[in-house]
Amino acid sequence: MKRFLGARLSAMMFLEFFIWGAWYTSVAVYMAAEGMGTLTHWPYTVNPIAAIAAPFFLGLIADRYFATEKVLGVLHLLGGLVLFMVPQFSGAPVAFILLLLLYNLCYMPTLGLANSLAFHHIQSQEKQFPLIRVFGTIGWIVAGLFVSFVLKAFVAEGRLPEQTPLPLYTAAVASILLGLYSFTLPHTPPPAAGQPVSIRSIAGLDALQQLGSKPFYVFLVSSFLICIPLAAYYNFTQLFLEATGFQNIAGTQTLGQMSEVVFMLLMPVFFARLGVKWMLLVGMGAWVLRYVLFALAAPGTIFWMIILGILLHGICYDFFFVTGQIYVDKKSTPEIRGQAQGMLVLVTYGLGMLIGAQVAGNLYNSFLNGAASLSLEAWQQFWFIPAAFAAVVMVLFGLLFNDRVERTPATAAGAPAAVEK
Repeated sequence: MKRFLGARLSAMMFLEFFIWGAWYTSVAVYMAAEGMGTLTHWPYTVNPIAAIAAPFFLGLIADRYFATEKVLGVLHLLGGLVLFMVPQFSGAPVAFILLLLLYNLCYMPTLGLANSLAFHHIQSQEKQFPLIRVFGTIGWIVAGLFVSFVLKAFVAEGRLPEQTPLPLYTAAVASILLGLYSFTLPHTPPPAAGQPVSIRSIAGLDALQQLGSKPFYVFLVSSFLICIPLAAYYNFTQLFLEATGFQNIAGTQTLGQMSEVVFMLLMPVFFARLGVKWMLLVGMGAWVLRYVLFALAAPGTIFWMIILGILLHGICYDFFFVTGQIYVDKKSTPEIRGQAQGMLVLVTYGLGMLIGAQVAGNLYNSFLNGAASLSLEAWQQFWFIPAAFAAVVMVLFGLLFNDRVERTPATAAGAPAAVEK
């Protein structure tokens, strides 16, 4: 079985991100179709809440007392059962959102568990992990294509699959399959068994104390701020695509993940030539350009601009998030590396996305102003706001960040080992 280890771990990653991609890019469309159009930002609020809680769950329980593959299996089984229940409460918005919160509390810790299980059983993080992790992105892509094109055969003519509960049921089935599959994965003992519990280390405060410097603080604050406009993309792009006449919403959004794969493979070349600061600035600039393209495209539904904006996701994600993880890794010592990466996730996907989801949701509702959906002109005004916010963050980062970091292709090639989608 050892010779099939890479394939087994790749299958785990594929299912891990297939689950997320199946519901995350379509739930807002489903909620709008069920009369919850003013609440579509809440799934993107409970997700970062769970991301904030995940490091504490992993650090206090999973890493110390239970085998990784068993915790992974139990969480996915529980999550799948919860996800099956979510559509049954589409007429009760509070229960609907609370069940999504419960589901995300089951799911978000599995991202770290899947990574740690893979790291435990491979010999070279730099060479082996990117090849395993890329199957996660492929899983997200396949999920979007499955929702848009396969599920279309199971819905009435004139309806989109994304407007039905089928994507949620798809994610639930995949979660249960991964839960059962997890128990067949290689035994992985708890990595921190016997170590003392420290809330400071779990929250990354010890790492922050060691890494503390002006450039690092500028990077950390900028990472937090740039995730506020990012939340608008994840939440409202699917509704924007619906408003501009796209039929295959989830499938269209997978173009962003396709470009992510391409730019992840090209990262060693760009990293060696540009270095940390310019990579981060290019990533931020791509954020600004994407929202500007959406805004300019809205009134006339200019499809090529919208598609280009989605394709920019590869640069937005890889050049900022992956480069950020490289920077944190280069600044860290082996003793605090895990804490430092966890702190970065907490600040970005946790706090930044949490605040961003609420800001974007309230902004959308203010433009909605009681209407069933936004007009194309309102969409233009909506997208210009995150564009302006991201532009301000980019300019401030460019002016304030000044830190020399060694540029080595080897490091960049291994960087995706720290990536979580």
